[in-house]
Amino acid sequence: MKLRAFFRNHPVFTVEDFAGFLSSDGTHNLRTQESLLAYHVKAGNIVRVRRGLYTSVPPGASAETYPVDLFLLAARMAKDAVLAYHTALEFHGKAYSVNERFTYLSSKPMSLITFRAHQFKGVSLPKALVQKNATSFDVIKADRSGMAISVTGLERTFVDVLNRPDLTGSWEEIWRSLESVEYFDLEKVASYVDFLGNATTAAKVGFFLEQHRESLMVDETHLKSFRERRPRRPHYLERSRRQAGRLVADWNLVVPEEVYGRTWEEQL
Repeated sequence: MKLRAFFRNHPVFTVEDFAGFLSSDGTHNLRTQESLLAYHVKAGNIVRVRRGLYTSVPPGASAETYPVDLFLLAARMAKDAVLAYHTALEFHGKAYSVNERFTYLSSKPMSLITFRAHQFKGVSLPKALVQKNATSFDVIKADRSGMAISVTGLERTFVDVLNRPDLTGSWEEIWRSLESVEYFDLEKVASYVDFLGNATTAAKVGFFLEQHRESLMVDETHLKSFRERRPRRPHYLERSRRQAGRLVADWNLVVPEEVYGRTWEEQL
């Protein structure tokens, strides 16, 4: 009965969680732990996602089809996992479209894991944050199925998706997602931009805020602070996809025409 209660209270759990539970009940033998896990996998009470990570299946449910909380699963992929980028947008209900890939930050990310057609991608923590001991900046705790998980707040997510657009999607996806956010704490945004120390990212943040200065109540003081952080020479909006575009001199950015003119709106 105690084991059933553990499974019920731990919809996603690691071998360390399981070992801790058994130890509290007086069981310390590693072989016993392994045998119990193997038995319950075979019985359909739990599902092995990868080595050391399992999901629980309620009595009477199918191990093959019982739905898993994918945000919770992503958040348990590593001990220090933090949901980020497009996954954070989805978690906050701000993503323009859903994605089959779940992305998390970690000091020791796992290799790409596929589970039921969903991919779980680990990304290393930005070196600038590690060097400045700022990896926890704007990381919030949230409850998911009774378990605590970590996810980047909206201000950090805003900057992160512009800093690493390759982890979020097309520029239309990024722009439309960010446009669904009603408010940003711009002081927090500026602080995070400073932690990253990337001039191109500062310019991208400033450019987006300038495009949305009325809806986000951005004043010239904020824009000036980001302009001061811009690169000295023109940079592409995304280095890995050097699309021809328009030079926005105020930000020293070469911006693709689809972003500058928001051409996706013409398709509506």
